[in-house]
Amino acid sequence: MFDDAKTAAEARASDWIIRQRDPAFDDWDGFADWLAEDPGHADLYDALASLDRDLDMLPPERAPSVVIRPEPPRRPSRRLWLGGAVAAALVAVIALPQLGLFGDANRIETAAGEPRSITLADGSRIEVNGASVVELDKDRPRFARLESGEAMFHIVHRESDPFVVEAGAARIVDLGTAFNVVRRERRTSVAVSEGVVLYNPQRDKVRVAAGQAIEAGDADSKPPQVHPVDVANVGGWRTGLLVYNDAPLAVVAEDLKRTAGIEVAVAPGAEGQSFRGALIIDKDRARTVADLAALSGTTAERRGDGWVLTR
Repeated sequence: MFDDAKTAAEARASDWIIRQRDPAFDDWDGFADWLAEDPGHADLYDALASLDRDLDMLPPERAPSVVIRPEPPRRPSRRLWLGGAVAAALVAVIALPQLGLFGDANRIETAAGEPRSITLADGSRIEVNGASVVELDKDRPRFARLESGEAMFHIVHRESDPFVVEAGAARIVDLGTAFNVVRRERRTSVAVSEGVVLYNPQRDKVRVAAGQAIEAGDADSKPPQVHPVDVANVGGWRTGLLVYNDAPLAVVAEDLKRTAGIEVAVAPGAEGQSFRGALIIDKDRARTVADLAALSGTTAERRGDGWVLTR
């Protein structure tokens, strides 16, 4: 039998999941505050969110066995079922972790266009972009690994216990910071908006301060070169702003898929094109792609659920 406080937390967790399905949802600060209220909130939210994803992956011809169908010819959507049944039958849901159905709560894996914010026990916060994987370690609370994708880290600094982020072969050590990390195709990019990070302290020992960034490959033999960036644009994906300085179109297309779920392919003839400028993620995705095409000197052709950029 669950006490009232736990039942209320379960109901609140399911409410956050339901609200975040709305594309207009913008109460991320309120969500972060709720996570910070109790370390158990994050685990509970991840457990229910994992169930939501598992239900979405069910084949169309199947439906949850607990769904009540008042009209046999019609089948309620799995998301509609989750919105009502999870809140109304939390006892059954909470029993599922004992069966091992939720997976690893320390592995945060987001779908394209669906970011997530995580507040750690020490008050640090990680904003994970879509199509990204971040792994935590229950035995190392001041550690995170960006396996792929992108994340913005807001770290509570502790002089005697620095926070460490791993990305590929790179180690990024917090010296009191807010910084953005991108991991793609054996390359790691780091941009700092507050404080300082130390990149690969055991090898390269590169200090990256606010307003600076680096990009390095796993096979690079020399330390990466620091270059200036606009602090206001670091982690701009969180507000729907992507800024580039001669970036390959393939990189821009990857970022659009990760941040907004926009499928953009680059035709062979346009592979040599680069992009310089700013893209605003519009609610009308076609407008964002049209802006990209206009600024990159390409043509965007609609094909299926996505677009192809051609010369």
